[in-house]
Amino acid sequence: MTFASLGLIEPLLRTLADLDYQTPTPVQSQAIPAVLKGRDLMAAAQTGTGKTAGFALPVLQRLTLEGPQVASNNVRALVLTPTRELAEQVLQSFLSYGQHLPLSSYAVYGGVSINPQMMKLRKGVDVLVATPGRLLDLYRQNAVKFTQLQTLVLDEADRMLDLGFARELDELFSALPKKRQTLLFSATFSDVIRQMAGELLRDPLSVEVSPRNAAAKSVKQWLIPVDKKRKSELFLHLLQEQRWGQVLVFAKTRKGVDQLEQELLAMGVSADSIHGDKPQPSRLRALERFKAGEVQILVATDVAARGLDIDDLPLVVNLDLPINAEDYVHRIGRTGRAGSTGEAISLVCADEVDQLAAIENLTQQLLKRVDEPDFIPDHRVPQTAVGGQVLKKPKKPKQKLIPGAAKPAGKGNIHLGRWFEEEDAKPKAKAVRKVPSFGSKPKGGKK
Repeated sequence: MTFASLGLIEPLLRTLADLDYQTPTPVQSQAIPAVLKGRDLMAAAQTGTGKTAGFALPVLQRLTLEGPQVASNNVRALVLTPTRELAEQVLQSFLSYGQHLPLSSYAVYGGVSINPQMMKLRKGVDVLVATPGRLLDLYRQNAVKFTQLQTLVLDEADRMLDLGFARELDELFSALPKKRQTLLFSATFSDVIRQMAGELLRDPLSVEVSPRNAAAKSVKQWLIPVDKKRKSELFLHLLQEQRWGQVLVFAKTRKGVDQLEQELLAMGVSADSIHGDKPQPSRLRALERFKAGEVQILVATDVAARGLDIDDLPLVVNLDLPINAEDYVHRIGRTGRAGSTGEAISLVCADEVDQLAAIENLTQQLLKRVDEPDFIPDHRVPQTAVGGQVLKKPKKPKQKLIPGAAKPAGKGNIHLGRWFEEEDAKPKAKAVRKVPSFGSKPKGGKK
């Protein structure tokens, strides 16, 4: 199958040839003809399979061939995304695919001044990519109108709900014209999203080119058990021992991101970071530096999981497992893209066994465990089973007392107090209180 056989017009085919797009991916071959016919669509595909082109190409073609010129403050196609990074990525795709078409594309999102966005929208925009919060701000100020809207695209709608955009989405949906084409594209679809699709879409075509919520087969996955307090130490050890090149690292908290970045910089490793507290220009600059190979390690929270498209990224490391199991699929989907292979390593502590079980239940596969000799955890990660089950450790039998025998030493018999100066001190930290030597005379006292 070729792109020409899908019914795309010559300017788009010329662009695809320039970009060396030779054969449509499965999601593209099924989605493009349906969108061109005006069908509503619900498509699930693994990240990295070309789903953006699956909706961008036919939307651009329909806007070129149908409808009047865009009016002031109006938009003809609206793409909603959960994050600023993904909005920028989708915008770049529209600009690239539409370079030979007489159409305008623009993106609006928070974290930057709203005034330039309002000025740009005065002339009207054919394709507007937006995050829900900023779009709603613009709508409330009459800076954007939807009277000419033909197509609505929800990209990663599940993530939008995870980030708490449900109320904003409801208000936006009520402002959109009822007669429109609606497309849902995502790597995963929760039951809540399927319910929302049932309310928004009319007789949709369902396209599912891979098992629901599956991780890409092109990504080799495993985990290394480690104590929580030694995660950063283990990562730095592996970075040097394995001589890693470019690595994308995901941490759970903004504080964790900043701490690892500082440790890397102190070692002389080129590193940068992105998280929600950083201004948008700083986040975009960090992404561009990483894409250009100027930075070896990029540390991020899940804000970047669905907004990164990097050629030949070999490795993703989960310093912490995500709270939401579906975010794991999106994290590791940053590698092994477009036919390449990749690796995803998770550093897992005992506290994360429930998240681990949820991930294995979602992907229906157990992650292989590989011990790192010098980092065997004191608190072992409980074993898990397919189906999200945590296998509890068997209880130790209680010791029976024999009449006349000495009481066995156990918990609560001797209180040694705090051994270390800080709660997160390592075992080699200086002892605050010495362990008493049992059987010897206390100095200056009685036996």
